Amino acid sequence: MGRSVEVSVLDLRYEGHRMKNPALEARLLASIAERGIEEPLEGVDGADDRNVLLNGFKRYRCAAKLGIRQVPYASLGKDAASGIISLLRVSNDRSLTILEQARFINDLRQFEQMSVADIAEQLSRSKSWVSMRVGLIGEMTEAVRERIFGGTFPVYPYMYTLRQFMRMNGVKKQDVEDFVVALSGKKLSVREIEQLAQGYFRGPASFREAIREGHTTLVLDRMGRVPEDPDGANEFERVLLKDLEIMQKYMQRVMGKSQDQRLKTRAFLAEAHLLTAGILGQSRAFSEVIRKLHDRCGQAQGGIPAPPGRNESQPDRATAPDEPEHRSSHH
Repeated sequence: MGRSVEVSVLDLRYEGHRMKNPALEARLLASIAERGIEEPLEGVDGADDRNVLLNGFKRYRCAAKLGIRQVPYASLGKDAASGIISLLRVSNDRSLTILEQARFINDLRQFEQMSVADIAEQLSRSKSWVSMRVGLIGEMTEAVRERIFGGTFPVYPYMYTLRQFMRMNGVKKQDVEDFVVALSGKKLSVREIEQLAQGYFRGPASFREAIREGHTTLVLDRMGRVPEDPDGANEFERVLLKDLEIMQKYMQRVMGKSQDQRLKTRAFLAEAHLLTAGILGQSRAFSEVIRKLHDRCGQAQGGIPAPPGRNESQPDRATAPDEPEHRSSHH
């Protein structure tokens, strides 16, 4: 049952588990200033009459800014584990993002000593659902977590661009951390971050150094961005650009999925063997055509560096990342 509690008795130890969104919080502030807090904050009852907050941190910060001393509050349980389980059970209704789910599940694993099977049973989810979220947090360094949950680096490019590069040979957690730290707080668009990631992880060392030093505009210019104005390219060129974009996307997906241990049925292996034979038969000619197009475009742009590790006689053989399985929900 809901009740009012003093803002001063709320324990904020889980504030870092929820993502900040300054724009959304600004709109919420205006709404609360006009109508007050309409939905109760949620948490668990802690020691010394303090309530450990799990849900409602934006409302809490807005209340603090507006000088509101008492807020509506509802208990989700008597301890952290039961409260977190309750929150995760209704996470779709609460708009809990996949990374927020992952961070809470990681706490259940580490501090509450719950197994993947126990968590899955409590949430009525599969063990793979739980394991995937445990793996998500395991991929992130502390610095990356701080910036993503702090709202200074957007979630979408991390989930659907950087995680792909993390599965490439030679790309380490520290490389991803350096990239995230370098771009945090820059207010770049998702498209710009994706382009910079291509330059950082696949481009020359000079691109990586420039991005680390904050020269993002220079790198974007060097990469020869496609004009946003449709008149910047003719219809035939725009169609080819779209084809190249789709081709790159599916190359990454195929290279990532091809190493999956789930590929084992006789029907799949037989058909895939025929398809890959056809692809291999065209690969040399295809690589040569793409190389000529790359060189031709580079000359027209004043010289775009070739991909790292490529010489004039051997095609690129970089390993591409796996495709992310889930899209994070908006919070």
